[in-house]
Amino acid sequence: MKVAYVFSTSGHTASYKLGQMILPQLEEDRHGAEVVGMMFFDDNTYVLRSGDPLGERMATVAADQNILLMLCDRCALERGLAQGEPGSCSSTGTVPGVEVDCFPDLYAALAGNPPDHIITL
Repeated sequence: MKVAYVFSTSGHTASYKLGQMILPQLEEDRHGAEVVGMMFFDDNTYVLRSGDPLGERMATVAADQNILLMLCDRCALERGLAQGEPGSCSSTGTVPGVEVDCFPDLYAALAGNPPDHIITL
């Protein structure tokens, strides 16, 4: 089974649920599902900042397991993690491999390896 995660709830969603639950399982190859993508909104985007220990771990796992890491373009721009304009951004100050786009781009990026389920946290 393939899954994609959308981190949309404000607060410590990504840092806690990703950092304490999902990421350790991915690192230990015991998550139980193939993760094909993760989309981050609002302050959850901060976990993918360059130098953030959680973000650095996530970047390593994403590269090893071919997991798409994407930040909402407007959220990233607002937080200084992207440059450009909505719809045409590039990441800045993030861990390697992070894309900055919007839902239509997420759909296109996952089209070649679509998830069976999308889980919103």
